[in-house]
Amino acid sequence: MPDANSRSGPLGPAPDAGWTDAPPRMGFFTDTSVCIGCKACEVACKEWNDVPGSGMDLLGMSYDNTGALTANSWRHVAFVEQPRPAADAAGSAAPAAAGPGPQFLGMPGAQPPGRGTGAAGRSDFRWLMMSDVCKHCTHAACLDVCPTGSLFRTEFGTVVVQEDICNGCGYCIPACPYGVIDQRRGDGRAWKCTLCYDRLGAGLTPACAQACPTESIQYGPLDELRKRAAERVATLHERGVPEARLYGHDPTDGVGGDGAFFLLLDAPEVYGLPPDPVVTTRDLPRMWRRAGLAALAMAAAAVAAFVGGSS
Repeated sequence: MPDANSRSGPLGPAPDAGWTDAPPRMGFFTDTSVCIGCKACEVACKEWNDVPGSGMDLLGMSYDNTGALTANSWRHVAFVEQPRPAADAAGSAAPAAAGPGPQFLGMPGAQPPGRGTGAAGRSDFRWLMMSDVCKHCTHAACLDVCPTGSLFRTEFGTVVVQEDICNGCGYCIPACPYGVIDQRRGDGRAWKCTLCYDRLGAGLTPACAQACPTESIQYGPLDELRKRAAERVATLHERGVPEARLYGHDPTDGVGGDGAFFLLLDAPEVYGLPPDPVVTTRDLPRMWRRAGLAALAMAAAAVAAFVGGSS
């Protein structure tokens, strides 16, 4: 039986879309605990997909000069600077109520010039870095509202825009619960991550995952990635990082689970992600049924009034 958020049957998204003998569903697992903010994924994505440059926007937000996912930024590395208590001179930690101190996550520590450290050699703040991307939802509202078929589900379970069919209506933009899709200025058409569909068909790894030096972005069969992610969360919990959690991995959530999910070190809102995303077209069938019943009731009332008045 499909879950309460399903808008399709119990099959995978590719078979539901009509693909026969579909390969395993492929996706991304982004482990933010080892992201170093190098932006190699952004550059590789632009180079392979011929995405226009985003310009040299100085947003005043740390080293984040792209700001968000846009039609010209299909990968966006977010930088969140988060104050954390450091150990005092005697080596005692700050009160527990202030939150846990920085933890070793299995990667070299780094900090910008001029930042102080506690007696234990730990910084009094941390950067949360995350390479964001289209989530390739199981139940994708953008597919539901596209009037031209420009958006389609691939045999790998991903969601792709065919720019030569897009008419620029923009319906998909408000439909996306993550705010991923965007229209390009001077073009009008919708653009987003394709999970390098052309590379997948040739048996290659998507450009962003291929370029990631720390394997923060991992690509593969979605079921395998989910197992790997659960093991990584368990490892971080053992290392004293209880805030480590997965986001977008649950197939019973409001979008049926994401094809691109994340390991986060804080609440989703800290990274600019919705805490409880829901496919925006979930209630459309019920709304249309109610509208139809209301129209029938009005028509019946009008006929009754006409017949009653003419007798």
